[in-house]
Amino acid sequence: MQNQQNQTSQNMQTYQVPPNLNHGGHELFDVHEVLSGSINTLNTYMLMREFVKDPELRDILDRQYQFIQDEYNLTCECFKTGQHPSKRTQPYMMKQNNDFIYGMTPTSPKKPMQSTSEISDQFISGTMLTCCKSGASARTMAATESTNPVVRRVLAASIQNCIEMAYEISLYQNKHKYYQVPQLAQEDMQQILNSYAPAQTSPMQNNMTH
Repeated sequence: MQNQQNQTSQNMQTYQVPPNLNHGGHELFDVHEVLSGSINTLNTYMLMREFVKDPELRDILDRQYQFIQDEYNLTCECFKTGQHPSKRTQPYMMKQNNDFIYGMTPTSPKKPMQSTSEISDQFISGTMLTCCKSGASARTMAATESTNPVVRRVLAASIQNCIEMAYEISLYQNKHKYYQVPQLAQEDMQQILNSYAPAQTSPMQNNMTH
């Protein structure tokens, strides 16, 4: 029994660990998934670029590729060193406005491609959207598991950037009717919008005043 307690004490690191080793196990595995996902996204963007036909979509792809690459390098740096990266994280800035077109119009049913000759801007933009949404999910999971405060901050900032890039692509798709946005009837929408009210003074606050 005494031997087991001694072994447990030796495995517990209660002293100050150096910054490059200031990572918990969950963090290591989750950030590994984030970085691997970033590489897959960059590779996917590079492979699809030669098939892009619309100059606007190519511009979005190129700008996002450069941003994702820079963000990947920053994440790698702080993950390896455990310290602040050499430059600050920056917010992604899209060019589009925020105007969505609501409503549905008939389109041909979707089905799997039979050859690479069918690769279209619709397929490419849809793949880009999937990459950005997956990146946001992976970073959220990694950030909540990160023990290193710098890595957590970099990942948290990166989540917003993934959301912004996904939003940019969805606006592009919406404009070309690739991403259609249905709405509820106004009566149903109002019913849901009005189904919540502000919280009043909580019972806990009332108890604290007595």
